[in-house]
Amino acid sequence: MGEVLAGNHATWELESDALVIRFERGIRTPRLFQTLRERRVPYEALASVTLTPGRRGTVVLHAVPRPGADPLMTAAAGQLKETCDPYRLALPGDREALAAHWREELAALVPPGPADLEERFEGGFLVAPPQGPLSFKAYDGKAVFDGSSEVSFRWSSTGATSEKWKSGDRFYSVRELSGVEWRTPDAPGGYLRLLPRDAGPAAERPDHDPASVVFGLGYGAVHESLPFAAAVLAAVRGKERAPVPAGAPSAAHGNPGVVAERIRHLGELHRAGLVTDEEFAAKKTQLLAEL
Repeated sequence: MGEVLAGNHATWELESDALVIRFERGIRTPRLFQTLRERRVPYEALASVTLTPGRRGTVVLHAVPRPGADPLMTAAAGQLKETCDPYRLALPGDREALAAHWREELAALVPPGPADLEERFEGGFLVAPPQGPLSFKAYDGKAVFDGSSEVSFRWSSTGATSEKWKSGDRFYSVRELSGVEWRTPDAPGGYLRLLPRDAGPAAERPDHDPASVVFGLGYGAVHESLPFAAAVLAAVRGKERAPVPAGAPSAAHGNPGVVAERIRHLGELHRAGLVTDEEFAAKKTQLLAEL
């Protein structure tokens, strides 16, 4: 073991139990790769290995992950461009023989097993997620994940709709979530939506849904929002996640600092004329009751 293969933007190394992918950090390297830096992929997380012709006289090795093995690819849900797929390694065409040797070597290390691991591993993942804390700026607010237990959305005064402003900044305990939905910013209508457990139907429009942040030109870029989504998804599906007892308060409930911040935000809405005197008084009373 210990064989190393260098290709465009990355090197692959075969270790005793995993394929290690290390990404370059040059200006031509896709920014997603620069964010990921390195991925350690256990052989059992792979379904197969292929070798196909690529663009501009290249050949492409593709280590195909099993569905449910990698939170990044699960969150991406097939939306990544081929040039941003971290499991594809392009090499010059004159190295096809070497690439074919690697395909055989790596394929021999992939153990037989079911194509889909989601049931076998009860929703857990074999490939580690990007490490937190993570954050990114969306069009209508800032999303922050502390890396383990809480996601927050803080709304922008210029981009957020009145529905989101009136709802106030949002704080979600990972234990309250059932999943994450990511729609690439490379296409119109991109967004990241948290999926609360035991919640009613989500708002049809993400810009009206306080559990969503929406993307736009220059906001929520793939290299920021996709690792964020993957890290949250991995935390949600972690094996050690304990179920939320019925009636249990959220992470923000009863926290004096959080309550004070919400009252401050409510006051801003009131002064801006976005909530009435009656709405302000009722909501403030409700927040103070959480202490």
